[in-house]
Amino acid sequence: MTPMSEPSASEPAPSDSEPANRIGPWTRRSRAVAYENPWITIWHDDVARPDGSPGIYGVVHFANVAAGAVVLDDDDRVLLVGQHRYTLDSYSWEIPEGGVPDGESALDGARRELREETGVEAEGWREIVRFHLSNSISDEAGVLFAARATSHGVATPEPSEDLAVRWLPFDEALEMTIDGRITDAMTIMGLQRMALERAQPTASSPAPSEGEIG
Repeated sequence: MTPMSEPSASEPAPSDSEPANRIGPWTRRSRAVAYENPWITIWHDDVARPDGSPGIYGVVHFANVAAGAVVLDDDDRVLLVGQHRYTLDSYSWEIPEGGVPDGESALDGARRELREETGVEAEGWREIVRFHLSNSISDEAGVLFAARATSHGVATPEPSEDLAVRWLPFDEALEMTIDGRITDAMTIMGLQRMALERAQPTASSPAPSEGEIG
């Protein structure tokens, strides 16, 4: 199988002094940083719309690539992590997932997040889907993997994480994506992709080797 390139964040923002850039049918006339922190930058763009009229466009640029893992055990249970999401002010059950900075491959980042959040080690890693989230306002890109749990250690979550860990039968976790108990987009994508592979095994892609993923 041909190796796939790593998902990556967008090019750095041009300065206001650079010439206008064509973005498909759009023209970006200028770009300014409206806000930034170590994780996101918000760009304010002055643009010409596809019909030629002047306008503005706000873009949320993510410094990291999103990565997550659907991890199963020998009893066909899937590993879920629960936490209270500050942005939503609600509790969320999700696959282990997080941000991958420059210099770390998506696969290594997914392994690290799994280890940090749950203490679980896994093998048989393979990529199952790539995606963009909220692509009307954000350039956030991501990748999901599937893997098989091999051992359980001690979790080492970040200070911002107050986590619970659950193993649920795969079919029960999938049902949670259907009835609304799971709303996290990466978790829905991962579990439903795995369900699609099970329903149509001949349609699934060949598993790339770990070396091909990076």
